Amino acid sequence: MHLPIFDLHCDLLSYLAKIPGASPSNENDIACALPWLRKGNVHLQVLAIYTDVRPGSMDLALKQAEIFQSLIDEEAFSAFQAQSWKSSGPIAALASIENAAGLGEENSSWEAIELQLDEILSKVGRLAYVSLTHHTENRFGGGNYTEGIGLKDDGRRLLDLLIERNIPIDLSHSSDLLAEGILNHIDQHQPQSPIIASHSNYRAIWNHVRNLSDEFAQEIIRRKGIIGVNFLRAFLDNDVPERLFEHILHGFQIGGENAQSFGADYFYTQDFPDKSRHPFYFPLAENASKYPEILDVLAENLSAEQLEKLAYKNVLHFYQNLFS
Repeated sequence: MHLPIFDLHCDLLSYLAKIPGASPSNENDIACALPWLRKGNVHLQVLAIYTDVRPGSMDLALKQAEIFQSLIDEEAFSAFQAQSWKSSGPIAALASIENAAGLGEENSSWEAIELQLDEILSKVGRLAYVSLTHHTENRFGGGNYTEGIGLKDDGRRLLDLLIERNIPIDLSHSSDLLAEGILNHIDQHQPQSPIIASHSNYRAIWNHVRNLSDEFAQEIIRRKGIIGVNFLRAFLDNDVPERLFEHILHGFQIGGENAQSFGADYFYTQDFPDKSRHPFYFPLAENASKYPEILDVLAENLSAEQLEKLAYKNVLHFYQNLFS
């Protein structure tokens, strides 16, 4: 099925920033390389600025923002225009921040954090979203592999800064306690603030801490957010490829017809030390060329209108409303 695809998450920028000789066109290195995106009819790709919690994370984040800027300047991608979107020309891109360690290291001053955000915005334009954590704990809160760590005081302060800038908050890597803290803080200060899960699956289908409980998924849906299904085998089901379709259909079944979208999470895997994770993706979703085939299978259960919402319209409408 040949529909435009809007995808909420890939890690092309960190690959380009860290791997010697990296190229956005090297389809042998990364599953979201430009040739794969074109074959999959991807028209918007959100490019994450990803960093670990370690010294130097702010410099690495800024380097990725500069790479994003160069990709736009060199017309490898085009800057996404939500209000005047068209399907011709270079693939559109938005930047996001995956792990706010890239905005502020553990000992950074708040002046430095605010300057870092301003500097990144000056290079990338709008941000599609910011996630406060990755898998682990940082100064802002607990990541999805932590227990008993919620929203910290610095996390509340960062949320206020993001709310002021109308930047969506991403729950994809939050611990349950952090997600609860984020939602409670937003309700107390600015209930209309946008909340999403950029690349998350459903715990009801595959019981993994990285996946969303139905409670949090339905809260995102209620707040008119979007949820991008993740293609990583570890978060779908280690052994059953078709579980991908079950996750997507579950999103529709719990009321997410206007929220369910794609967030494939393609990244550079060749240097990943845990060999038990290889292969990271099942063949049916091994690179960004697979979207038409995925939609063909889903056409057995979803209407043409639902497929359009999943493929691109839910994400388009979210950012049209946000950027208007």
